[in-house]
Amino acid sequence: MSASRIDAAFARARAEGRAALIVYVCAGDPSLDVTEALVPKLASAGADIIELGVPFSDPMADGPVIQAASERALRSGTSLRKVLAMIARLRASGADMPLALMSYLNPIHALGDLDAIARAGVDALILPDLPYDESPPWREAIQEREMQLIPLAAPTTAPERLAAIGEVARGFLYFVSVTGVTGARAELPSELASQLRAARLVSRAPVAVGFGIDSPAQARVLAVHADGVIVGSALVERLAACPEAALTFVRSLAEALSGTRPIASSEAPPVHKEAPSC
Repeated sequence: MSASRIDAAFARARAEGRAALIVYVCAGDPSLDVTEALVPKLASAGADIIELGVPFSDPMADGPVIQAASERALRSGTSLRKVLAMIARLRASGADMPLALMSYLNPIHALGDLDAIARAGVDALILPDLPYDESPPWREAIQEREMQLIPLAAPTTAPERLAAIGEVARGFLYFVSVTGVTGARAELPSELASQLRAARLVSRAPVAVGFGIDSPAQARVLAVHADGVIVGSALVERLAACPEAALTFVRSLAEALSGTRPIASSEAPPVHKEAPSC
């Protein structure tokens, strides 16, 4: 069952006394050939799970960095079918890292074939514009194909709704750290730690936090309160400027998460310095 790759990634991170590292890249930015070569390198640099974004012309949940990446990918001719073909090639080559596909609903509707997504080797789907109340038939269809539908919750999610989302969560629960769109933030909300604790109390799956994480220091602080940390815009921005610096950034994130599960939240995070070669 392919979905077990995500479960295994979180189990491995727990056994190693750390939070899991999940990284987002926009597939096809600047080309699918580049993305295909990049995915194994991200895994080797320390990413436990890789989230592949499907470029879309109206990315309502994304800030300017990922919007620009999506535009570059669309200009290069990237489509959902081509992203799936790339994933299939990676699997055929022996790549076994967990892959979550992040897409808005329109491309999935246009494809009209969840079987094709499963056959390609996708482990999970993240659908940010799928409301929880409309998700049951999607969840059933996705799970029938041995994939996982990753639910999202936010700081504005009411406690009873959070409990309902947590009850059906599989793979991981994606907790959005801030209201608004994606994008790195210099500071994250002070109440985020308590919100993550509340989510972990009601979720049947690990809780991973994303949106706004800008540095290894931020990732380390949040990792004390979550089972996984998701980094997107900060990585996409570095990839556009210098791929080698981006891989150095992923390595520094992985290093920062080491030992985070047992330590106290008051412990000062280490300072990491990047050494880009570009």
